[in-house]
Amino acid sequence: NARARQAERGRRMSSVLDAVKKRGDWPATRQAIEAAVQVVHGKLPKEPIDPQAKIIEEQTFPGVVRRRVNYFVDEWSRITAWMFIPEDEVDCPAILCLHGRTPNGKDECAGIDSDPLLAFARHYAELGYVTFAPDTITCGERVSSRGMALDTRAHYKDNNKMTALGKMLWDNICCLDVMSEMREIDPGRLGVIGHDLGAVNALMLAAFDDRVRTTVASCGFTRFTAEANANRWAPEEGLVLVPSMRQAFESQSFPFEWDDVLALIAPNPVLIASATNDEVLPGPESVADAVKAAQSVYKMIGAKEALQHFTHNGGHAMTIEALEAADAWFDRWLSLPYDHPVEVEGPMRWD
Repeated sequence: NARARQAERGRRMSSVLDAVKKRGDWPATRQAIEAAVQVVHGKLPKEPIDPQAKIIEEQTFPGVVRRRVNYFVDEWSRITAWMFIPEDEVDCPAILCLHGRTPNGKDECAGIDSDPLLAFARHYAELGYVTFAPDTITCGERVSSRGMALDTRAHYKDNNKMTALGKMLWDNICCLDVMSEMREIDPGRLGVIGHDLGAVNALMLAAFDDRVRTTVASCGFTRFTAEANANRWAPEEGLVLVPSMRQAFESQSFPFEWDDVLALIAPNPVLIASATNDEVLPGPESVADAVKAAQSVYKMIGAKEALQHFTHNGGHAMTIEALEAADAWFDRWLSLPYDHPVEVEGPMRWD
């Protein structure tokens, strides 16, 4: 069928990374990839903002303190995040937890009326990490009074030079600024995790902010050439991440591929979790191909173990097995000093 043919085409496409034959080829290729990916973000602010973070609510649970924190992401806008802290801990590793396409926003990661397997912020706080879970634009407390959840019309009315995806990237950079100043957090041990849209944002953040020491991305992407249309990126209405992707899908000419984004993160560790039967993302085989292409860069710069791919057959979801793999990944790369070798343990199936 047409969907299968499109998925197979996504597998056959060569990667720009194929041209990187030796270590000396990488800097110029990396610069070109950065420029190509930045096109989909639009014009981001040039200067950092003073976040002026404030704690506006605090509640104690067994072993964990939950705070509601807000901070500036631009001159006019303050946004809200949940912060979970293991009780009486300071100088901890920390994980930024990014929610998916849900009107609930940060409450998904906090475990408030959501899938418990997506309650990343609560889960990792219970394992000893400080966690942050902010609302992204159009979700949670950031739904515009002029619109509905997961509707970016208000964003583009106010800002036509920065895409919604670019705005999400900038807001997450601001969140890292806040996290880096918290006494409870070791700024040298910051990680990020996300599922679906959260995975897209996690990968983009890791690619453009090297304060992210390790990343877990679940069911976030398939190669663009394996997707049938632009609806996930630029629907006619609703959550329009990158308007220009409509034309890119029509012409089948894309500014970058996900192989390139993964390579930009090198040498920092990344775990990609994907499903062999993902009903939302076609061409699951192309995820393995993207990881394999990017692994060539990781291997070339001496970090071949730092990019791995975990697969499951649970559909477009975070499964128990995938969460266990993520736990082991953070334990290996984040819970101890960055250069400390830790063997991965647990029921894992690695590609």
